[in-house]
Amino acid sequence: MPVVRRPSRLLLTILISSFVQANAAEVDLLIENAMVVDGTGNPWFFSDVAISEGHIIAVGANLDIDAQHSIDANGRVLAPGFIDVHTHVEASSRREGLAGIPRADNYMLDGVTTIVTGNCGTSEIDIPAWQSELRGLGINVATLVGHNSVRKAVMGADNRAPTPDEMQEMQALVDKAMRDGAVGLSTGLLYVPGTYADTEEVIGLAEVASKHGGVYASHIREQGARLHDSISEAVRIGREANMPVQISHFKVKGRTRWGTIGSALELVESYRRDGVDVVIDAYPYERASTSLGVTLPRWAVSGSAADIAARISDKKTRARIVAGMKSMLEDGGYADYSFATVAQYRPQPSYDGRTITEINKLLERSPTIDNEIETILEMMVNGGAAGYSQGASMIYYYMSNEDVDTIFRYANTAVASDGTIMAFGRGQPHPRSYGTNARILADFVRERQVLTLEDAVRRMTSLPARTFSFYDRGIIRPGFVADLVIIDLERVADKASYENPHQYSDGFDVVIVNGAIAAFDGEPTDVRAGQFITHGGQDQ
Repeated sequence: MPVVRRPSRLLLTILISSFVQANAAEVDLLIENAMVVDGTGNPWFFSDVAISEGHIIAVGANLDIDAQHSIDANGRVLAPGFIDVHTHVEASSRREGLAGIPRADNYMLDGVTTIVTGNCGTSEIDIPAWQSELRGLGINVATLVGHNSVRKAVMGADNRAPTPDEMQEMQALVDKAMRDGAVGLSTGLLYVPGTYADTEEVIGLAEVASKHGGVYASHIREQGARLHDSISEAVRIGREANMPVQISHFKVKGRTRWGTIGSALELVESYRRDGVDVVIDAYPYERASTSLGVTLPRWAVSGSAADIAARISDKKTRARIVAGMKSMLEDGGYADYSFATVAQYRPQPSYDGRTITEINKLLERSPTIDNEIETILEMMVNGGAAGYSQGASMIYYYMSNEDVDTIFRYANTAVASDGTIMAFGRGQPHPRSYGTNARILADFVRERQVLTLEDAVRRMTSLPARTFSFYDRGIIRPGFVADLVIIDLERVADKASYENPHQYSDGFDVVIVNGAIAAFDGEPTDVRAGQFITHGGQDQ
């Protein structure tokens, strides 16, 4: 069998002779001499892995099988492709999001072969229409149906309870989305308009998703003073709707609460002891990323951009907003807004990468809280006028590194980026969109030994797969889909930083999606084998 040996630093080999006919080989692809970390958390072992028709058909040492293509892993790590359960890739711009950048290089080159989108209550509602836009997917995609999007479609951004007819209409939208392939219901109870919903409303929608085997994935209502209450609310929704619970990007916000995350984790574990299927996910960074609007009281950001601007321009209402913002600062233990950095501000790109404190200085205003708040309110109004009602995309220094380590030491924490797909080089986004999984392997495993290799891989593969019922992915086992990644553990690195976020990860030498080689030698092959998948691991 003619094999072309590629002498390189990776010492990988692949059969690339185009004249070999498919019917001349027993399998499509044979990976040899791999250090297999199978995703279960069990110890690694040396093995070969045979793949045919997109599935793993054999796992064992020294497999005597002819193959159309072969790769010599030469002792490098072979793991299941990573499953990122918390992404946001529905961007409407044709320059961003999955529709605009379907190969999803930032995820694929970080070892990710499957993403779950539609998180934090925001999703596509007409799933078949969205699917029809997705051409040439580089990785697999599943979606949740978002409570905020459903509520907005029926009620707008109103701060009120739904009428019985509106509730039925929302339930019908959730039911249709689940029938069309959504994997569960997501909420963003911090955000407008989901924040205006009471628990019973969410339960009524979750029950619909539950009938279809869905998961309840929640950006909980509060991650500061009311963190424990918010965890309990999520658990109550899952328990009463009879469905698994995934608590998104688990954290405790604010300097005044650093060091207290252990009690929140104990609360989660106590619910598990009581028989509730609740797990969490987190990203391995001390900074969060969301909108500028979260710096204002929630009541102040209801309705349209014009509604928000009207409140800010009204002298009496503006005074209430300012008082609320100061109270929120004090509650978090912050002396100013130097913890808040602009990721992307459409009206003035020169703000990107600067803190609110730095922008305030740039505007030649004296360094006072009142002036920084003035800067924020101006950005809210101008950002809304530019088409983004929540002002700007931001990065917030909310957490401590010690708390992040504590969260990842909890056995039921999955790795998730909370990232997106955006045009390379545009804005100053959070580096988690590029380097989440590499950071886990390089920093948490290799450098600081916070996690073992096997446990880290489990958190990126079989744990998210079992939560979202992707029964045929996340483990290297015969019969499972061949989503795989070959990793140079000594070289793997998250190159993306806050200062220079647009950098792809290093060390993911080969990425295989549904049995096809999507990246080789750390570069995309432009083979687009991704699929739209549903709960149960079914592709559509």
